[in-house]
Amino acid sequence: MKKDLKNFGFSHKCGIIMPVSSLPSPYGIGGFGKGAFGFVDFLAATGQKCWQVLPLNPTSYGDSPYQSPATLAGNPYFIDLGLLGKEGLLTPDELKACAVDAPRVDYGYLFNTRYSVLRKAHSRFAPDGAYRAFCRRERAWLEDYALFMALKCRYGYAPWSQWGEEHRCYGTAVSHKDEYSKEMDFWRFVQYKFHSQWQAVRDYAHSKGIVIIGDMPIYVAYDSMDLWRSPEQFMLDSDLRPTAVAGCPPDGFSPDGQRWGNPLYDWDAMEKDGFGWWIQRIKRCFALYDIMRIDHFRGFAGYFAIPSEDENARRGEWRAAKGRELFDTVARLMPGARIIAEDLGFITDDVRELLAHTGFPGMKDMQFAFFDEDSEFLPRTYTTDNCVVYAASQDTDRLKSWYRGLSGETLARFNRECPRVKGQSGVYRVIEFCMRSRANLCMVPMQDYLELDNAAGRMNTPAVAEGNWAWRVSPRYATAALKAKVLDMATRTGRNMQVNKKQ
Repeated sequence: MKKDLKNFGFSHKCGIIMPVSSLPSPYGIGGFGKGAFGFVDFLAATGQKCWQVLPLNPTSYGDSPYQSPATLAGNPYFIDLGLLGKEGLLTPDELKACAVDAPRVDYGYLFNTRYSVLRKAHSRFAPDGAYRAFCRRERAWLEDYALFMALKCRYGYAPWSQWGEEHRCYGTAVSHKDEYSKEMDFWRFVQYKFHSQWQAVRDYAHSKGIVIIGDMPIYVAYDSMDLWRSPEQFMLDSDLRPTAVAGCPPDGFSPDGQRWGNPLYDWDAMEKDGFGWWIQRIKRCFALYDIMRIDHFRGFAGYFAIPSEDENARRGEWRAAKGRELFDTVARLMPGARIIAEDLGFITDDVRELLAHTGFPGMKDMQFAFFDEDSEFLPRTYTTDNCVVYAASQDTDRLKSWYRGLSGETLARFNRECPRVKGQSGVYRVIEFCMRSRANLCMVPMQDYLELDNAAGRMNTPAVAEGNWAWRVSPRYATAALKAKVLDMATRTGRNMQVNKKQ
């Protein structure tokens, strides 16, 4: 296989970033029903090769998929209620009662209503061979997830650190799990329906030649199944409280830095364990996705540690991680694993060396390209095809707002670098600039093909706690005009999946 194909199995293609939560659905949030299948059809009709989703984990306080209470599990909100109705697990009246015309995701409403509906469906579910096979196959994480959630319910969703002494300790809690067998059955059912519905979507995507790119956040939440069952993998004191937490250092935009608050890994303990915790997690990702994007890749070379008692990041320090040893283990146990490294942010030589060692394609975010005369994000400076260019991401401005905000030397540099096409908007001018780069893959958020601004289409604003992750696409987005426009872009730039299907 040619070197430029080794990480993807294809070259010079394009795709669209569309969170599952943003898909059309009559039930308040996108899911694995008609909206998902319809989006696959849209991708195929417009010459796309990849569908990138945000993490499919459950969400918790703050609604972020990057602060999940269970990184090995799937988000129950994505289970399509209409499909449960077709199975006879929900009645037409129950489905009608669940219908909500919500232009944005209301996570509070979902938390208060969705689980009672799923419990009704579970009460009518008759376990069959497929269900029992799923439970056997996924037992290594499913049993702990079911117990964790059963105990969450037992304590009114309080953090595990506030549970009774017999349940705070994983080893002790497991000895009591028979007391929660009925509640655990419900959570097994939830995961079975999530995985079976998602697998149907993924199989349909494959039938259309579409591959799925998923996202693996580097850190986990403190209040998570991951830390509760494996505290020895984290930097904790004798009371199981973090001794240091994650974040990033002060810079010109944030004089106090950012204190994310995630617990940090004990890399020495992980190495002694053969990185078993990571291997299980990465294998779970590849059970859901075809290609995995690793969030905050630089944290595998060196991570920023902030004293847990500090309110800001000023006293934080950089410490070395064990990324080389981890990814050597991944290469040995999962040869051919397709991984994208999110190598953005404060990048130092150790990060560059780790990226070169792994051979993973890195990322080129076009919104960073015009601050310097010879920025590494400008397409003319790319030294390899083995990279992914992003027109924007879930954390950046929408292209329409970003383009309108250009001024001074940055605008002048943009106009020098980015060719003008008669009759083309600034948004599509940026997209075409990305698509014509040598990068093996070009990814564009759906909001930018729709030319939405920040007010209408922003997904997440970093360091802002509220109002994120709620964008939803209009049910009428897939117009003939939009399909023709996106297909024309893929065809003219040589990235059309159908045109290049020989690879």
